[in-house]
Amino acid sequence: MNLNANSTTEKEVVEMLVLARKVGQSIVIGEGDNEAEILVIEIRGDQIRLGINARRNIPVHRKELLEQIKAEKNAQSATTNE
Repeated sequence: MNLNANSTTEKEVVEMLVLARKVGQSIVIGEGDNEAEILVIEIRGDQIRLGINARRNIPVHRKELLEQIKAEKNAQSATTNE
C-alpha cells in the first residue's frame, strides 16, 4: 500500500496530516462532545495497536468494515428501488 501525504485526483486535492507518535502518546480529533482520542497502545513489527476513546454516539469503524457496510447499504437500496 502506498500512502502519500498528498494525493491528487481529477476532482480534488487531498492533503494528509502526518504525525509521529510513540507508545503511550495520543492524538485528539474533534472537540467537546465530538472529540475522539486515539492512543498508541503497542507497536509490534508492522502492526500498531490503537486505543480509541470516544463517546458512544461517535461511530468508529475500521475502514475496510465501513466500506463493507456502505456496499451492503447500497445493495439494499438498489434492491428496494427495483
